[in-house]
Amino acid sequence: MEARVKWLENLTFTGTSGSGHGVVMDGNRDTGFGPSPMEMLLLGLAGCSSIDVVHILQKGREKVIDVQADVKAERAETDPKVFTKIHLHFKAKGENLNEAKLARAVELSAEKYCSASIMLSKAAEITHSWEIME
Repeated sequence: MEARVKWLENLTFTGTSGSGHGVVMDGNRDTGFGPSPMEMLLLGLAGCSSIDVVHILQKGREKVIDVQADVKAERAETDPKVFTKIHLHFKAKGENLNEAKLARAVELSAEKYCSASIMLSKAAEITHSWEIME
């Protein structure tokens, strides 16, 4: 994998992935033009795990209509302000979804498939919860 980050102005940068997709990142919370790099880590974690959950449910022949992952994180108070706790809450919607299969999909993502989750768990306590939406 490859990526490139280019400074635009102030604390604003563009990032381009090796596959050619771009994103704007900004270190200024008040006047920023995009998420901060640390917010991007959380987005990457939620995206990685969500892909796993959807894929596992589909392989289990569950009729998934929607999946959303909400992420909350705590950071250390002093530099380096690493994540110390991260919680992912999955909300799934579908036709007669099996809660046990949803729980298993979240567990498999966290423990076996999501590289981002497994990597970040070396530095932060990561917890998960889920619910089926009507």
